[in-house]
Amino acid sequence: MRVVVTGGAGFIGSHLVEELVRRDLDVVVVDNLSHGSLKNLSACAHFIQGDVLERDAWLGQIGRADVLIHLAAQISVPWAEAHPEDDVRINVIGTVAMLQAARELQCGEFRFASSAAVYGDNPNIPLAEEALSIPLAYYGLDKQVAEMYIRHEARSGQLRTTILRLANVYGPRQRVNGEGAVIGVFCEALARGQVPRIDGDGQQTRDFIYVKDVARAFCHRLGNVDGSEVYNIGTQKATSVVQIWRTLARLAGKSPEAVRYGPERPGDIRHSRLDVARASDWGFLAEVELEPGLKETYQWFIEDAGLA
Repeated sequence: MRVVVTGGAGFIGSHLVEELVRRDLDVVVVDNLSHGSLKNLSACAHFIQGDVLERDAWLGQIGRADVLIHLAAQISVPWAEAHPEDDVRINVIGTVAMLQAARELQCGEFRFASSAAVYGDNPNIPLAEEALSIPLAYYGLDKQVAEMYIRHEARSGQLRTTILRLANVYGPRQRVNGEGAVIGVFCEALARGQVPRIDGDGQQTRDFIYVKDVARAFCHRLGNVDGSEVYNIGTQKATSVVQIWRTLARLAGKSPEAVRYGPERPGDIRHSRLDVARASDWGFLAEVELEPGLKETYQWFIEDAGLA
């Protein structure tokens, strides 16, 4: 099976590529390297430097493929608020372009990295897939619109589509912006001996899921699905930002009081936790508990900073 992964040199994408390679699949990575890095990539994957908005420049290098997994995206909520037109271009038009690419590659399946941000500050927690989507920020709105295009394509019956609404993903290789990035911010500050800042009062809660679990979710029943579906990918556990900080500070042997507080981020959701019953029925459950995941993530930041 040949699998094309857009954004495969990035944080989630590189872990996904490792999992695909481990399963002995033929993997083609397409990444413009605006945020990804070649050092993240498995040597067993074929790499093409290309932008999703310029598919004619690289699509002919692939030939045919069985599955296209679209991860390439703009992931910063504050950046989207400041640059809404660019966010639409990357996250909506880029997704439409990859649906077209899947057709041209004669793929039978398309998988998409969506986000819990589509739910907005919905009080009906845990949030099931049928919950009302009321995004607070442009980022969540654009993910919602991208999903609508995917469902429209699925109605043609020619492309099976799987939309994975990801909770806040964390783990090694994480950037210090984007969703779930508070863990990356804390880890980097601890690794460099700096004092981090918590936005707001720190009581906002999220459903944090380890990146290797997310990689497994994208591989789950790959090439073996009927029809098209949407799944929440999370742990169904709520953890506050303050809890994350205290756990990481303890793991690093630092005082939990060594932190600053600042204003809330624009468009920030107060509470988010996903209902994972549908994913469980599908056969997928997250396996990595929070503290071991945080420990591995912090260790990676120590090594990346050259402090190991």
